[in-house]
Amino acid sequence: MEVIRVQERIDDIDPIETQEWLDALESVAKNEGSDRAKYLLAKLGQKARELGAEQNDTVTTPYCNTIAPKDEQPLPGDLFMERRIRSLIRWNAMAMVMRANDNDDGLGGHISSFSSSATLYDIGFNHFFRGPEGEQEGDLVFFQGHIAPGIYARAYLEGRLTEEQMDNYRREVDGNGLSSYPHPWLMPDFWQFPTVSMGLGPIQAIYQAHVMRYLSARGMINRGDRKVWAFLGDGECDEPESLGAIALAGREKLENLIFVINCNLQRLDGPVRGNGKVVQELEGEFRGAGWNVIKVLWGRHWDPLFEKDEDGLLLQTMNEICDGELQNCKANGGAYTREHVFGKHPELLEMVKDMSDEDIMNLNRGGHDPYKVYAAYHEAVNHKGQPTVILAQTVKGYGTGKSGEAKNATHSMKKVAMDDLLDFRDRFSIPLDDDQLKTTPYYRPSPDSPELKYMMGRREKLGGMYPQRRNDFEALQIPSLEDLGGQLKDSGKRELSTTMSFVRTLSTLAKDKNIGDRIVPIVPDEARTFGMEGMFRQLGIYTSEGQRYVPHDRDQIMWYKESKQGQILEEGINESGSMSAWIAAATAYSNHNCPLIPFYISYSMFGLQRTMDLAWAAGDIQARGFLVGATAGRTTLNGEGLQHEDGHSHLLAATIPNCVAYDPTYGYELTVIMQDGMKRMFVDKENVFYYLTVMNENYPQPAMPQGAEEGIIKGLYLLEEGKKTAKKKVQLMGSGTILREVRAAADILRADFGVESDIWSATSFNELRREALDCSRWNLLHPEEAPRTSYVEQCLADRKGPVIASTDYMKAFADQIREFVPSRYVVLGTDGFGRSDTREKLREFFEVNRYYVVVAALKALADEGTIKASVVSEAIKKFNINPEKPNPTTV
Repeated sequence: MEVIRVQERIDDIDPIETQEWLDALESVAKNEGSDRAKYLLAKLGQKARELGAEQNDTVTTPYCNTIAPKDEQPLPGDLFMERRIRSLIRWNAMAMVMRANDNDDGLGGHISSFSSSATLYDIGFNHFFRGPEGEQEGDLVFFQGHIAPGIYARAYLEGRLTEEQMDNYRREVDGNGLSSYPHPWLMPDFWQFPTVSMGLGPIQAIYQAHVMRYLSARGMINRGDRKVWAFLGDGECDEPESLGAIALAGREKLENLIFVINCNLQRLDGPVRGNGKVVQELEGEFRGAGWNVIKVLWGRHWDPLFEKDEDGLLLQTMNEICDGELQNCKANGGAYTREHVFGKHPELLEMVKDMSDEDIMNLNRGGHDPYKVYAAYHEAVNHKGQPTVILAQTVKGYGTGKSGEAKNATHSMKKVAMDDLLDFRDRFSIPLDDDQLKTTPYYRPSPDSPELKYMMGRREKLGGMYPQRRNDFEALQIPSLEDLGGQLKDSGKRELSTTMSFVRTLSTLAKDKNIGDRIVPIVPDEARTFGMEGMFRQLGIYTSEGQRYVPHDRDQIMWYKESKQGQILEEGINESGSMSAWIAAATAYSNHNCPLIPFYISYSMFGLQRTMDLAWAAGDIQARGFLVGATAGRTTLNGEGLQHEDGHSHLLAATIPNCVAYDPTYGYELTVIMQDGMKRMFVDKENVFYYLTVMNENYPQPAMPQGAEEGIIKGLYLLEEGKKTAKKKVQLMGSGTILREVRAAADILRADFGVESDIWSATSFNELRREALDCSRWNLLHPEEAPRTSYVEQCLADRKGPVIASTDYMKAFADQIREFVPSRYVVLGTDGFGRSDTREKLREFFEVNRYYVVVAALKALADEGTIKASVVSEAIKKFNINPEKPNPTTV
């Protein structure tokens, strides 16, 4: 989106009047300050809209720095020393990546991204990023993933990392290595946030700032002037998650949020907007969303040229030139820039006639100028009432020489040619001779050197080392299972869904005197669908402005109550935002020393499937809380159809190593799992989070069988036992609502075919498999010791007959435990796309209803020779099953 200059479209019919207006504005700015000038311009804009004379293209400003030189806050500190430190960090970051590739070519690492953003980070570390040591918690900083070498290089200078660790960059298997990118799971004391999956850092940063304000409004933390910083690239902004939630930040006026976008104008393969201007585009996006935008485009070497630009020709040229051409200027040198930029107008050539080509090449970009960056950061941290985005123009591969600087291949650059290495050493004054350069050694001055004393002194004033992560907290006092006993009893004649049972347990938890205020329900505008509207008045819905209107349903018991102190986070029709809010709440124990117990409730089909990348990040970040997939299963959500019916979310959950997933059938199972989960996460402090599926189908809820708790948690327990002396017997497994079909099938088998059944409730095939695989691994590595037996094998070891497992999910779900089942094993599931119909018809279509369970059991007995095959045929005919009906997986 390029700036359209008004004077290019409309001839000035009264230059004298125009100059009077300009002089008046200049006088106000000079005598009353820029804020007063901005206010008057805003009032003029308002009046222009009223008169129908508004200017529609003012969403962007000219292609120059937002902060005028006269308004820049001076950079404090020892500027020479800071440049010296920055140079050492640059060197060590490059050395680490090059040494990693010398040891094992192709191992990886990135040089160019940090090269372009070193100044942006250095100013933050020296003057702004607050550590957690002191009266308030530290800032939260989302580092751009590819710049990790620069953060390691700084930590090396600080003495936090050893040379051995630096040499073990990307070599983690044998221990004492450094992770490729920011990964809290792999470096739990160091990194706070996983960010290298592009776009996830920005959206999480917004919701971290949102939840920080939420906790402050509820009086649970002292926010003070803490900031959330998010560093990202201009190319990364093409990811939907990068900009998808910026309107929330503007609407909520998140003044505690600062984005720094490194605009080096390059993606991985070429320019971000070769034919356009990405900075202008981003400015329009953010200004339109209510952000304070600060552009840091040109370094101070440009200031004299812009000061000379009385007719605005240089500014006009910068407005017109496209990003691809700006890259050419840096890649091709000063002579090229003289011809293709200043050569556009004779007046501009006259302006630079006394400058050499080298002088022109050294005209620096704003993101590499510490003075300009400091002024922008100072403005951002002191700005009130809006989030701020800083658009800093840089050069990708800055300082890497002819082989890398501003070149399209820069992203994948892992080595620097020797000539460029010599130039780098000389340019940044690295005290190494030519022979030393051959091995690319690290360089760290002595601890009492001026550089390190200055560096450590700055961090001491800012609250300690950064980044660092808290991985411990004071355990919570979790209610016992008896305290939640209401959901363990028989519901009698009343039929309830597990969704309603969940809401009842959640309501009980919200009233608990010890953890009630820690419960954070999170919904994406579906609370009424899930029967949660009763919590509206009980807990309130958080909003930063309170409720400025009288809700139309105020006369109802469950009216829509918004409040600054509201406990529910309702994030709109926005699963990614809701998931990001959940992650922020689920990491509050680490980021705010304030453990929360968040429950994110969504349509299961729109949960993990839609936000899987965020769910994986939640595992990395060691989130703790509950994800609840409501209206779960392929056949439970009748009437909705293909894109609403979930038959695979548990398989998605199984891919996340620390996600504990359950598919309970009954309210007592759900309550046992929730209570145990809270204990594991917030008392035992295990690094796990939970995925639970609940259904909207109503049926009687039985009381919990005595002694069932252990089996519920392990994933399998005996619900009903058939006659032990029966000659014909099967083992029937089920989970979710299909367990009720399994129980009905057992009645048919007994009454019509004389077959007895043991009925097993399989609350978690995922957990059964994990435990069994752990046993298998132990047996593999301890060949001379007595082998361990998996829990599945223990349960079924002395049980007679084949095992038939039936679920509302794909067959692969229950098939996970096949190798550990000691008998013939048959699996029924709901492979294929969903359909819209009644539950009864859907279960017939997907071949998981009671009649198919019966046929599967009889066929397994026939295959074992216990009964004749003709019995199976009779059953098929009896139940009107069409053997030639299309396979549900293909229609």
